[in-house]
Amino acid sequence: MSLIETIKKISFFNNLSEEELSIVASFSSISKYSSKSILFYESEVSQNLLFLVDGLLKIYKFDKFGNEIFLYHVYKNSMISELSSLNGNDIYCFSNAEFIDESTILSVNFEKLYEHFLSKNILTKELIENLLNKTQQLQCIINRELVFDATAKVAFMLNQDLEMFNKLKRQEVSFMLHIQPETLSRVLKKLSREEIINIENGDIIIINQNALSSIFKGIGV
Repeated sequence: MSLIETIKKISFFNNLSEEELSIVASFSSISKYSSKSILFYESEVSQNLLFLVDGLLKIYKFDKFGNEIFLYHVYKNSMISELSSLNGNDIYCFSNAEFIDESTILSVNFEKLYEHFLSKNILTKELIENLLNKTQQLQCIINRELVFDATAKVAFMLNQDLEMFNKLKRQEVSFMLHIQPETLSRVLKKLSREEIINIENGDIIIINQNALSSIFKGIGV
């Protein structure tokens, strides 16, 4: 797959012409990463805007005791970088990023992107939408870590990311949600008794979406 074809897989660039895509390609590159490899560490500085073309990425931090704190996953066709300012060309990393699956990364030089597009009000809407999505993602993290109880945490993940919930081992899910495996098991049994979910061959099937959503909606608002 050519560089331009790869850029086309990222919806951020959907509204660009072929000529504009060629310009983006002139200051972009593609990198392949294996599972468990590290994309960046907290406090690193980059000059490139990063996009996940294919694969899966885990974003996490460490607490003062060295314990890993899961934040969120980044899925394909997503912007990875977190911008705090459009002034200057340095992009600071506020967390750590590790690949869960074999992945492909598109790196776009931010200075050139700003020069050729953002400064001309091209791709600004797309950038704002991505930044707003990340703000909403931060709100979800705050709710999960500071507001939700165990039941709300599990219900929220089932609602937002059922595929990932079923893909992971239960111990991995409990680690991500920062609850004990026994607590996760109790919550799932409770949701099953209340006929909100079914558990078939270890996979969760949602049978009452409204009841599931009501568990966490309105909390923290």
